[in-house]
Amino acid sequence: MENTKERLLAWSTFEQVDIRIGTILEATDFPAARKPAYQLVIDFGPDIGLLKSSAQITKRYSKEGLLGKQIAAVVNFPPKQIGNFMSECLVLGSVGAENDIVLLTSDLKAENGLRIA
Repeated sequence: MENTKERLLAWSTFEQVDIRIGTILEATDFPAARKPAYQLVIDFGPDIGLLKSSAQITKRYSKEGLLGKQIAAVVNFPPKQIGNFMSECLVLGSVGAENDIVLLTSDLKAENGLRIA
């Protein structure tokens, strides 16, 4: 196991990461992706609006099951070109041994756009 002190992050660095709650409004197949993925449209409330993301979450989630799900995502990374799609936020999840991702979600309904602290 690696040394914990080598992984330490300054609090001021963590504060720069803007993680918000959003609700998935759309989930569609992303056939142009190298690995199986969905294209998501996520509502982060009136201040941030709708952002798109590519997410490799097809092992555990169906498109229909994602609709209305509240998730956590980083909203202040620069957009990233993934194939023919521009991803505007990074959906967060835990990554299992076989790249099976479990989304970080809210167990109670929260207002879209609320910051994770």
